[in-house]
Amino acid sequence: MTNSANPALSQWSMDREIVMSRVIDAPRDLVFEAWSDPKHLPQWFGPKGFKLETFEIDVRVGGVWRFNMIGPDGTVYPNRMRFRRIERPSLMEMDHGVDQDDDPGMFRFTITFAEQSNGKTVLMMRQLASSTEQRDGMIGFGAVEYGYQTLDKLAAYVGGMKK
Repeated sequence: MTNSANPALSQWSMDREIVMSRVIDAPRDLVFEAWSDPKHLPQWFGPKGFKLETFEIDVRVGGVWRFNMIGPDGTVYPNRMRFRRIERPSLMEMDHGVDQDDDPGMFRFTITFAEQSNGKTVLMMRQLASSTEQRDGMIGFGAVEYGYQTLDKLAAYVGGMKK
């Protein structure tokens, strides 16, 4: 593992990012827990119809989550997420890519959790690709649609966590 193998990911650039946001009807602490607790994260993460198979999950700075995302058609997508920053309960930052060292397709993934006065949470998810071509490829693959499906699953999951 190299800390910042791709120098492009050290400098944020709007022409290389994908941004999604969602208001979730749950308190920020609960939404953050769903993202940061290893017993919750694999329960909801991923697009609609996808299943997860976790091999290793260590949600802490420097920790890794290795998992397969299995599509509805049975296609297996090996994933690795390395947790870079965790600022409870407002921010998480990870590097996400395939499950291999020095993945050239790795991207930076930042999530912010903002509390609204009505008890809801504004979640902002930003993905930074290493090039505009990579970002365009991610969009072409369905990253935005799949991202929003993932946020839908998160919202439903935390709805079930609320007491």
